[in-house]
Amino acid sequence: MALKGKTAIITGSNSGIGLGVARELAKAGADVVLNSYTDSDEDHALAREISEETGTKARYIQADLSNGEKARGLIEKAGRCDILINNAGIQHVAPIEEFPAAKWDAIIAIMLSSAFHTAAVALPMMRKAGWGRVINIASAHGLTASPYKSAYVSAKHGVVGMTKVIALETAEEPITANAICPGYVMTPLVESQIPDTMEQYGMDRETAIREVLLKRQPSKEFATTEQLGGVAQFLCSDAAAQITGTTISVDGGWTAL
Repeated sequence: MALKGKTAIITGSNSGIGLGVARELAKAGADVVLNSYTDSDEDHALAREISEETGTKARYIQADLSNGEKARGLIEKAGRCDILINNAGIQHVAPIEEFPAAKWDAIIAIMLSSAFHTAAVALPMMRKAGWGRVINIASAHGLTASPYKSAYVSAKHGVVGMTKVIALETAEEPITANAICPGYVMTPLVESQIPDTMEQYGMDRETAIREVLLKRQPSKEFATTEQLGGVAQFLCSDAAAQITGTTISVDGGWTAL
C-alpha cells in the first residue's frame, strides 16, 4: 500500500468530496483524520467504518475552521500531517450589492484563511518528517468565474494563488503543493438539488442535469468523489514528485472553453 505510514488530514470530510478523498487515501494505506464543524456519533462512526474497511487508522477531529486558532488546533491535535487536504467549504449566491458581509467573511475564513492556518502548522511537520504533500481542493471557479458567487470565486482564486506560494517556498524540499480544480461533482448535496431543479424548470431528470446543472461542463457528466480521490493519490505518488505549484482540472472540459 503506497501510502502506508503516512497520515492524511482532510478538512470538511464528513461527506461529499472530502469523504470520498479520505476513503481513497485510506485504501492506498494512509491513516486519515476526518474533520468537520460538527461532533456527532455519525461523524465518529464514519472514521470507524473507514478503519474497518481499509485496516488503517482513521479518526474524526471536530474543528470550526472559521476560527484560525481552531484550524491550527486541528493539525496540532492530529499530531502528525504528511498529507494535508484543504477541502472545507460553504457557498452563498447573491449579487455583490446584496451579498451579506457576514457570509463573505465566513466563506473567506472557511475556504481560504483556514487553508493558510492549517498549512502553517503542517509544513513544519512535513519538514521534520522529510516528506509532504499539500493538496488544496480549489474549483473550476478558482480559474474562471460565475456571477453572484463573489466570495466563493475570490476564495478559490486565493487558494490557487496560495498553492503556488507554498510550492515556491518548498521547491527545494521533498514537499509539493498543488490544487485540484473540480467542476460539478456528484455528491449527496448535488443529488438533493436535482428534484428542485427539475420542478423549477419543468424538466425531466436527464434534461435538468444536462441543460441546467451541467450547462458549463462540456462532458455533460459529473465528476465523482472517487475520481478526485484518485487524483489526490497520484499527487502523493513518486510519479508526481516534480509536479508542484500547479492546478489539475477535473471539470469535464469546463475550463477549456
